[in-house]
Amino acid sequence: MKTILIILTAFLIDGSLTITSTSFAENGQIPSKYTCDGDNITPSLHINNLPKETKTMAVIMHDPDAPKKGGFTHWVVWNIEPMMNIPENFKGGDNGMNGANIDGYTGPCPPYGIHHYHFNVYALDTKLTLETTTGKDGLEKAMQGHILAKGELIGLYERKK
Repeated sequence: MKTILIILTAFLIDGSLTITSTSFAENGQIPSKYTCDGDNITPSLHINNLPKETKTMAVIMHDPDAPKKGGFTHWVVWNIEPMMNIPENFKGGDNGMNGANIDGYTGPCPPYGIHHYHFNVYALDTKLTLETTTGKDGLEKAMQGHILAKGELIGLYERKK
């Protein structure tokens, strides 16, 4: 009788991106320049630990504190070329629909109080083929099984009275 030995090996990619910004600190105040009270442009994002296998990146900016069931999504973008620095006022990638049913970025504009804005950055092993009407839920579904690593940066904003 012949014995066959099968050895299965698996490897895990660290899965943890470190996201920082020159625009604001972790859990720090987002300057009004990046909000509805200012120029309403995207802040810069710096990505560390990007896996070498990354084909594209995606970003979802979400406010779970918004007075809407499930919060409010401010930015949905995918098919960003792998890069360590997403610059301020970024116009690349494929933009989907935010919570206002507008494609592209809509800056923080809380109706009251301090809100937390989660910038989630994903390193993906593929390019995604999605409609421009795709929102947060659709992007999250399309990314399943393709996420090599993920990181998050949280910024705060409260409108001045």
